[in-house]
Amino acid sequence: MADPRLDSTLASGCGRRTVLRGAAGLVLAWMTPIRAAAQDAPPPPAVGDLFVRVDDPSLIPLTPDDLPFDGRGVMVWPIGPAADAPKSGNLNKILLARVNPDKLADATRAGTADGIIAFSAICTHSGCEVDESLGGNETLYCSCHGSTFDARSGGLVISGPAPRRLPQLPLKVDTGRLVVAGPFNSPPGYGPL
Repeated sequence: MADPRLDSTLASGCGRRTVLRGAAGLVLAWMTPIRAAAQDAPPPPAVGDLFVRVDDPSLIPLTPDDLPFDGRGVMVWPIGPAADAPKSGNLNKILLARVNPDKLADATRAGTADGIIAFSAICTHSGCEVDESLGGNETLYCSCHGSTFDARSGGLVISGPAPRRLPQLPLKVDTGRLVVAGPFNSPPGYGPL
């Protein structure tokens, strides 16, 4: 005697191949927006790019005088030299902070300008923002999962679950404005390399 459940499945057209085709279609549909979003991502910071505050619609490029001496970081976007539109995108969010240049490791100091250092603002643990700078000890902190990074040692992980240091972006000062001097020293984003 035939199984009535099997007969009803075959009669409705929901055989194994139909289910597999449907699942494959869902996977392709799911991946399509991701691919499209990746194509629409802004270009990474380039040599010569300037910086504007994340929350500043006036798009005024920053100078060293715009950064406080109290250890607080400033969230910025890179912007091309024409200053027409910021390269706003998650991986382009950058944290600028003023540090004591006398306390920096030599390799870290080489990428700073007027005591200002730039790091990716994306925590290497799970992609949250590194959203706090802790003043006098010149560390950066991700409040999502508690990773702490040492700005003096090139963003080295001091504590927490982050698997690698924060990528540093080299800076220079050109005509009084902060400018990107080279690419990140490692890819921004989260997870191991």
